[in-house]
Amino acid sequence: MKISKLDLEPNAINFLTSEGFEKLYEPQAYSVDAGILDGTSVLVSAPTASGKTLIAMLGMLSHLPKHKSKIVYLSPLRALAAEKFTEFKKLEKIDLGRKIKVGISTGDFDSVEDKLENSDILVLTNEKMDALMRFGQSWISEIGLVIVDEIHLIGDEGRGPTLEMVLTRLKSGLIGKIPQIIALSATITNSDELAEWLNCEHVESTWRPVPLSEAVYDDFSVTNQDRETYDVSFDYVGSSTIGLGVDSVKNGGQGLLFANTRTSAAKLAVDSGPPIEKTLSKDELNELLKISKKILANNEHTQLVKKLAFVVKQGVAFHHAGLNQKCREIIENEFRSGKIKLLSATPTLAAGVNLPARRVVISSVLRYNSQYGGNVPISVLEYKQLCGRAGRPQYDDEGESIIIGKNNQELLLERYVDGEPEPIESKIITPRSLRIHLLSLIVTSPSITEDKINEFFSETLGGTQTEDDIIELHLENAKTFLLDEEFISEKDGGFLATRFGQKVSRLYIDPMTARDFRNAIEYDIVKGGEHTFGFLHLVTTCDEFYPTFDLRQKDLEKASIVIENNRQTLIRIIEEEDCSRSLLALDLWTNEGTEVNLSEELGIESGDMHRMAETAEWLVYSLRELSREFRREDLVKELDILRKRIVYGIKHELIDLVRIRNVGRVRARILYKNGYKNRTALKKAPLEKLAEIDKIGMTIAKSIKSQVEKVR
Repeated sequence: MKISKLDLEPNAINFLTSEGFEKLYEPQAYSVDAGILDGTSVLVSAPTASGKTLIAMLGMLSHLPKHKSKIVYLSPLRALAAEKFTEFKKLEKIDLGRKIKVGISTGDFDSVEDKLENSDILVLTNEKMDALMRFGQSWISEIGLVIVDEIHLIGDEGRGPTLEMVLTRLKSGLIGKIPQIIALSATITNSDELAEWLNCEHVESTWRPVPLSEAVYDDFSVTNQDRETYDVSFDYVGSSTIGLGVDSVKNGGQGLLFANTRTSAAKLAVDSGPPIEKTLSKDELNELLKISKKILANNEHTQLVKKLAFVVKQGVAFHHAGLNQKCREIIENEFRSGKIKLLSATPTLAAGVNLPARRVVISSVLRYNSQYGGNVPISVLEYKQLCGRAGRPQYDDEGESIIIGKNNQELLLERYVDGEPEPIESKIITPRSLRIHLLSLIVTSPSITEDKINEFFSETLGGTQTEDDIIELHLENAKTFLLDEEFISEKDGGFLATRFGQKVSRLYIDPMTARDFRNAIEYDIVKGGEHTFGFLHLVTTCDEFYPTFDLRQKDLEKASIVIENNRQTLIRIIEEEDCSRSLLALDLWTNEGTEVNLSEELGIESGDMHRMAETAEWLVYSLRELSREFRREDLVKELDILRKRIVYGIKHELIDLVRIRNVGRVRARILYKNGYKNRTALKKAPLEKLAEIDKIGMTIAKSIKSQVEKVR
């Protein structure tokens, strides 16, 4: 099916052809046949890299000229949302009879941006969409098309229930007119069940633009899905994972090596560096040297960053959540550009950005599971996601995925290569999920009756997969908790959210956490004095806090010292075992500990510290808002100060200085040491003298002066 023959506006056709699209792939053609250009809701189940983004774009280009209603694109991850926003921003260039505006919002769940109301296409995370529904934004009822990316993640224990609630509200018409839904899924066993639940036409395809060979390696022998076996040999002596990766690079491809731990991913990169370096030209090595210097220039020199910069010079890299965003973006961009030839990564990469390679090597099918206290085999669905990264469109004739076996080749072939992905199962019928989402339903549906509550949850995916009496029992337990703790009240046969309940729902925290915060505010936190370490301890013990790192044996003495140093700011008495490394890290960070300090003293890397700071700031803000709700104004200012300390990683005295644009924690401390302790002092400072200070210079000095001139 040719693009030029589609029932779209001529300007839309011209745009698509200018972007290089001439003919539809099979899943795209099937979607058009199913009616996406006519407003029909469709669920598309197809492999990775089969062109699902174009399906979304076709739906948008058909919808925009015909309707004034908004389009929402839902993404499970911020990184993916940013990627899609960049792609869809191009649509603003098309004349469709009106000016098109594309917007994005992925954070600050309790805030509502006015700019969203003026956007025609909105790229949102699932959580942001849920938060906007809780705020009851009027424009929500104007949504005419919803595109759901990676809908199979509805089975994820963490993110799944939120997406399930959003979709149930949309498909049931709870927010207004029922919109067209285009759901995009990886290949899953029960995609037809999801399609039926969403009232969508079911489109299924196994077609890929680059054919995929799935195989298992064992003892220099590779056997694929057709049970064709061939011997492999490589020069590299040692890890077969590295040998297969190097072999792919020598044959003109790129390799992606999946490891089951961060340490293993880094080691694979270090060990594969020398053999890859030998395959590269002088010009290639010069380009890699520039990338290495860029990594060092933009980051603190922790051992992890230095290791990354070193291996990049050899044409390889590693990628995991311990790396900060700047490092990850550099690695992703340079792998896409082809300058980095071999990338080792933890499996989180497979669920994130799109980084295909000619050959994917899965070093182990075991993953550590804290619930079981040991390694367990990964699911078939996760395996299919990993091997789906094999094959670069426009570069490769075939993608190849290889599992490393150990005398279990046939077993791995049967379970993973021949296996069907597990059916997606709802995770909404759990105590925590129901507490959160029952409260949000009552907040947005005042006076809702018990029958209506049961009816709504019966329309969730979990409701279709669970017996009614089981759902009602769980709902009764959640409702009892919410009533007992005064999040909701009962009146005239219906349920209303209290002021406390409304506040908690819009803060986006678990009611159980809110109860603990309220009890601390009302009974534990005495008036007067400071409570900094007590606040940090309170938020790091919440279920929402992430990531949490347990104390190691060697951290016990440090924990004891930190508690003693902060004894005057505790809320309640705690012992060493009540601490976590996350708590110690936040204490160190807010006292201007560097990323090097965090790494060397606590084994916590910058990527983890960033996520901890982000989560802690949100929870401290929630604690602040509840303090206001319960008229503890004495705590509000202290919590505001702590929030800024968490965001910037600073001591109290630098807060005034970091308000200045381009003055972060490092420059603020330098200015303070030079006698400029606040913006008033900077206003009086001579420009030339300011410019002479280390890490300031004339450009920054002028920027500072222009900002502080407004200070009274």
